[in-house]
Amino acid sequence: MLQTKDIAVVILNWNGKALIEQFLPSIIKYSDDAIIYVADNASTDDSVAFISERFPTVKIIENTENGGYAKGYNEALKNIEEPLLCLLNSDIEVTKNWLQPIVTEFNTDTKTAIIQPKILDYKNKSYFEYAGAAGGFIDKYGYPYCRGRIFDTIEEDKSQYNDTKTIFWASGACFFIRNSVFMDLGGFDESYFAHMEEIDFCWRAFNNNYQTRYVGTSTIYHVGGATLSNINPKKTYLNFRNSLFTLLKNTDSNVLFKVWFRMLLDGVAAIRFLFQLKPAFLLAIFKAHMSFYYNLPRLLKQRKQLSKRPNYFETKSIVWSYFIKKNKTF
Repeated sequence: MLQTKDIAVVILNWNGKALIEQFLPSIIKYSDDAIIYVADNASTDDSVAFISERFPTVKIIENTENGGYAKGYNEALKNIEEPLLCLLNSDIEVTKNWLQPIVTEFNTDTKTAIIQPKILDYKNKSYFEYAGAAGGFIDKYGYPYCRGRIFDTIEEDKSQYNDTKTIFWASGACFFIRNSVFMDLGGFDESYFAHMEEIDFCWRAFNNNYQTRYVGTSTIYHVGGATLSNINPKKTYLNFRNSLFTLLKNTDSNVLFKVWFRMLLDGVAAIRFLFQLKPAFLLAIFKAHMSFYYNLPRLLKQRKQLSKRPNYFETKSIVWSYFIKKNKTF
């Protein structure tokens, strides 16, 4: 039977001394006998020295470059042997007994490979947080959404999602996974750099018959946007580009139509940015599409090598449901 001592809590850091100072104490305090690591992505501040001096029980892994979330974790996790991994953002406050419900769920069902806890907003603790909320799903055209968050509508936490449920994807903000599964699936796709890589990974896990679960009896609080703000066009670029990458690689059928239709909807979003007088975001979508075309040969090669499964979506179009039918909650 797995125990909390079998968990490696791995925090990826890049020039995040202030976040480490603020949030690492709660992780140390409430993580029982789990092993805590900080994987440093070649920081240029004094993060590593600070951690070594202030938190001597924390193990440090020093990556040779800043490869973003995907490559950063791929490199760091090669050195970790604990059977359960918790990939944890550096801007997260954890709560008492947050690990025990996770271990219990892994022990309950051996098919469960990935788990996400309840993610609430650190700045407004009675509401869900954008990045993951109460577990992720995806529509036919690759648009992600969550229980507790659809596009920019975020629900108040009224214990409506205090359940345990199979979901489609788990947030990279707090991503529990069996070490063996992470290695079996080859880790994250490093071409993503950051954003959407956990959705791509969970889709590949789904296509290989692994199960992703949400455990609402474990709670964390996430600041969100601490590394790359939502008002940064680079985040828009990465999200739009990586979403196309994910859809093309993993969808089971009618892939050309799905990608074409998704790019058409991206065009609508670009026009919306134009009317909002946000030309930098319109340009970010254009650059995302150009990068998608550039990477098309590699993506098609990857697609041929990956398994596929039907019935990956519950909602055909979350865009139609949200903007036309005005369904604002899960």
